[in-house]
Amino acid sequence: MKNSGVAAVLSFFISGLGQIYNGQIAKGIVFIIAYAISYLLMFVLIGFITTPIIWIWGMVDAYKTAERLNKQQ
Repeated sequence: MKNSGVAAVLSFFISGLGQIYNGQIAKGIVFIIAYAISYLLMFVLIGFITTPIIWIWGMVDAYKTAERLNKQQ
């Protein structure tokens, strides 16, 4: 059983960590890399739009994935 709240909180602190907690290692690494690139893009202003989107998307995805994994068991 995966705790969906823990997955969301982990992704709150580091985007992609919730996916790794859920067992989706590759997806978590992709989230971490995408967030890092987006953070660097803040220097050209587009990052101010993409960084919050990736951050929120990571939290929501981690939560919903944990819920889905719990229903499958």
